[in-house]
Amino acid sequence: MALETTLPEGAPDEVVTHALVRDVDLNAFGFPGTLALITLDNGEDHNRPNTFGVKSLLELDAAITEASSRKPAAIAVTGKPFIFAAGADLSALSFLAKREQGVAIAKLGHDVLRRLGECDIPTFAFINGLALGGGLEVGLHCTYRTLASTAFTGLPEVFLGLVPGWGGATLLPQLIGPERAVQVIMLNALNNNTMMKAKDALALGVTDAVFEPADFLERSVTFAASILSGATTIERNDYSQDPSWEKAIATGKAAALKKYGGAEIEAPKRALELIAQAQKATRSSGFDAEDQALADLVMSESLRSSLYAFNLIQKKRKKVEGAPKSSLARKVTKVGVVGAGLMASQLALLMVRNLKCPVVMTDLDQERVDKGVAWVHTELAKLVEKRRMSQESAHRLTALVTGSVDKKVFASADFVIEAIFEELSLKQLLFKELEEIVTSECVLATNTSSLSVEAMTQGLKNPERVVGFHFFNPVAIMPLLEVARTSTTDDVTAATAIAVGKELKKTMVITKDAPGFVVNRLLTRFMGEITDAMDEGTPADVADNAMRSIGFPMSPFELLGLVGPGVALHVAETLHKNLGPRYRISPTMQRMVKEGVRTFYIKGDDGKFAPNPAAVALIEQGGNPSTGEQVRNRALSALAQEARMMLDEGVVSTPAEIDICMLLGAGWPMVLGGILPYLDREGISESVTGQRFHPKGVASLA
Repeated sequence: MALETTLPEGAPDEVVTHALVRDVDLNAFGFPGTLALITLDNGEDHNRPNTFGVKSLLELDAAITEASSRKPAAIAVTGKPFIFAAGADLSALSFLAKREQGVAIAKLGHDVLRRLGECDIPTFAFINGLALGGGLEVGLHCTYRTLASTAFTGLPEVFLGLVPGWGGATLLPQLIGPERAVQVIMLNALNNNTMMKAKDALALGVTDAVFEPADFLERSVTFAASILSGATTIERNDYSQDPSWEKAIATGKAAALKKYGGAEIEAPKRALELIAQAQKATRSSGFDAEDQALADLVMSESLRSSLYAFNLIQKKRKKVEGAPKSSLARKVTKVGVVGAGLMASQLALLMVRNLKCPVVMTDLDQERVDKGVAWVHTELAKLVEKRRMSQESAHRLTALVTGSVDKKVFASADFVIEAIFEELSLKQLLFKELEEIVTSECVLATNTSSLSVEAMTQGLKNPERVVGFHFFNPVAIMPLLEVARTSTTDDVTAATAIAVGKELKKTMVITKDAPGFVVNRLLTRFMGEITDAMDEGTPADVADNAMRSIGFPMSPFELLGLVGPGVALHVAETLHKNLGPRYRISPTMQRMVKEGVRTFYIKGDDGKFAPNPAAVALIEQGGNPSTGEQVRNRALSALAQEARMMLDEGVVSTPAEIDICMLLGAGWPMVLGGILPYLDREGISESVTGQRFHPKGVASLA
């Protein structure tokens, strides 16, 4: 158990999770004897999960010793109200300087937790709430597990650039089999860190019983007593001879390659190796392999990057940089949506689901209005079918969404957002019309992706009430919301917009009203370099695959098919007009839009995607081709140049805000950390701009 408990220099202090022991008399539950119950509690408010750092593990170790000394019939572990444990305390990992420290932390976790699986009496995990990573691994070491019906659980390590390194990669495949283990460890993690609901965990065999939270502890103790008395037995399968091991590993490998655009990322690779070894591994050999994998990954560049990105996302979810005082925000009791197309309909659905207030939509004619309202109503009905919403709630929300062709229905609205065609003159006319209808306190928002918000306010009596409110498609899934303030947007308007964004559960970044804001400005510059290289004569597949090795889930031309050439061209033209010739207009894109060709790739009869002949025929035939490496360096250099300009112009106030925008709005890979730390590490920042964006050490071993 010997381990240096002093945290690395600069690391934040560990919030210690205490382990408290008490006896539970089992006689009242039909079994003579006692159960020693260990309760995990970090003593913080209920919103902070229990976590395990070095000191917390040592406290749990001491609690297991104390519990064993009481000679109970069984030992059980549970958590504080509504929270079991959220796993390892990751706050100090990026401060580790030596691989040996990583080995020591991995080994300590194994040495402590394996005591729960190697006792001479049964052990139970009463998982009463959130259990992630090391929290779930506590349960996996126990002989039996119960789970609250409201609890979420999972192993998110691969998502963060780690592996389940305190027993999970060995014990879970042996408990539920290789295919299900790959689902939990790999597929769920790579699918934006999907967690298991209680019913899923029960179906997969991760837990033995699920109970409602109201009497969870009492029923879990009853379950334990029935196990001890022999009234209940749990059968365990031996998966060592299961024929599906190779297939399961192949499935995991394919999922990782798809997620990272063909790039081989270390964490998924190491996780699959551990799962494969679990077929024949003993606890000791499996745990030793986990120790080594965890230590290697802890010292890797990708983990430092992932932790930077993860911590940044958590921070920005809680605090919006530069936001006015929240007390200035006005209450929003009715929302207006101008437009009833797909984007507007998505906005209406998001608003009614989260604000739960009346939402009224308008459009040019009744047919369009009816179509938009019907779409929202249908989506609410689908949520009921998927059991994500009760019938009663759906009925109530459905009644709140209405439509009209008369904008006078906005007279009592507190917040109106437009999602009409991206034409400045149309938006200017719209806002003038709205100003004559709405109250003096109503906020007017625009979902424009590239136009000047300030230009939309020209001629208005109250331009201070207008704000940019840029969502990303699909609205319900994409977490980023760019809030653009003009030179006249007042604090009350900004505070109200921020309050609405929080209700919508979006991560917000306040930007200056500048062309393209953050994400579209950088993406358009990046995409422009790729299409320019192609127009100059670089083969389309070479240009499109130049960034594959980095780990993007989607190539530039695949993204173009999702966004649509028309939208991409419109944004490029807007930025070309406002920011200059570095935003070049691609003749290939112009031809694609003119000919109505929407994508570079089409699905063949074999189900695989291949270049679209119609698009290939429209490619500009230049005579100056580049290599893939040249295209990659060109695109990354353009990103560095543009990001420096944006910071100098005050589009956002910090490099971290550019990082969060690209992570959440453009799908910048977590394993690369923020875009700017990556450009720093690659030496591109200094070679292009003469300086780094971040100090050395941010998301880096440097």
